[in-house]
Amino acid sequence: MKAALLGYGWWGQHIARRLNGHETIELTGVFAPELDPDTPINDLPVYPSEAAAISDPCVEAVILTTPNPAHESQVLGAADAGKHFYCEKPLSLTGDSARRMVRAMRAKGLTLGIGHERRFEPAMQTLEKMVSSGALGTVMHAEAAFSHDKLATLEPGNWRTQKSISPAAGMTGMGIHLTDFFIWMFGPIETVQAITADRTLGWETGDVVTAQFRFRAGNTGTLSAILNTPHFMRYHVFGSKKWAEVRNDTHPDTPGGQAHLEISETGAQIIRQAFPWTDTVLGNLEAFAQAVDTGAPYPFTDHQLVHNIEVLEAIAQSAESGKTVSIPA
Repeated sequence: MKAALLGYGWWGQHIARRLNGHETIELTGVFAPELDPDTPINDLPVYPSEAAAISDPCVEAVILTTPNPAHESQVLGAADAGKHFYCEKPLSLTGDSARRMVRAMRAKGLTLGIGHERRFEPAMQTLEKMVSSGALGTVMHAEAAFSHDKLATLEPGNWRTQKSISPAAGMTGMGIHLTDFFIWMFGPIETVQAITADRTLGWETGDVVTAQFRFRAGNTGTLSAILNTPHFMRYHVFGSKKWAEVRNDTHPDTPGGQAHLEISETGAQIIRQAFPWTDTVLGNLEAFAQAVDTGAPYPFTDHQLVHNIEVLEAIAQSAESGKTVSIPA
């Protein structure tokens, strides 16, 4: 698969490094407004414009790592050009926008990929199978946390600090992965109650978000995402028969460490299993490329893509209003 890369910030550079020399995914070039079209960047040609990247006849797919509000127009432009699209999370900032994006891609029979690489973690896939098979019994509650300080040194004017571009503190960077897990494992979310705070960074959007959920299936959940604390990743599901928890030593962009799965059942010793770090970012991109090249199923449904953005929108509304927000079925 030949792909153009739009955006060359922290995550765009990470993706470019992971795809350097890849056997089946080739980057044709990159576009970012700050790059000079006459100067290749790390051996990648630089397109003179976004339109030039999307319209390049060599390009089969576009990989997007740009600020959040730009995603819809870029996806719609790719759909018009007949190009498959891999969009870094969040897909968009409103449910209506996400629906337009999904409809445009499906109308052209194109694959829409999403940067939720954490679904490709072996430990999380093992836990999802336990949930879906009923091995935990009736799901009672889930607790999720994803925090780090990788972005804590950003200047206050950076787009990631602004409420209109990155609402609800750590939601668009980290929490959106947790709600993707929730929807993947438990189905639609019915109500949201969220709080944000600014404890240390002075960012307009805040540096802490916490939220409570009720699922249409009847179970409940909570999440937290903090933008200025040492790395922490935890996901815990409480069932009537067993509970299971996954903790990760490192961030998806940082090789090394393990993911630790613990399973507890009344009257039995806790079962512990360790999974080595895997490159889930690359695994997601490879699944997207396989869907583009062969038509193989890509493991995200249209409803999941849209509903996660509905949940993000509800979290932002709840944090702003202080009220519980219901999400229409």
